[in-house]
Amino acid sequence: MTANKSLRVCEKGHKYYKSSDCPTCPTCDKENKPQSGFLSQLSSPARKALVHEGIDTLQKLSSYTEKEILKLHGVGPASLPTMRTSLEKAGLSFKE
Repeated sequence: MTANKSLRVCEKGHKYYKSSDCPTCPTCDKENKPQSGFLSQLSSPARKALVHEGIDTLQKLSSYTEKEILKLHGVGPASLPTMRTSLEKAGLSFKE
C-alpha cells in the first residue's frame, strides 16, 4: 500500500512531499538540529517530542520516568538507551 504524498512548501520556501499531517519541513529540521548535547544524538521525532514537553536539559530529563518519556508521541524504545547513556555520563538517571 503506497501512501499518497502531497507537495508542500514551508515558510522558508523549501519544497517537500509528506503523506502525514506532520507540518515539519525535513530541510528546516536538518538545519535546526543541535550540533552537540544529548538532543543531537536523538532521532528527529524523539528530539521534537522532548523539546515540545520543555525537556531540553539532562536535568529536566532526569525528573521523568522512562514510562513517562515513552508516552510522548515520537519517542520509542530505541531512543531510551541513548538517553540512559547521556544521563549516566552526567551522573544522572531517570526518575524511579
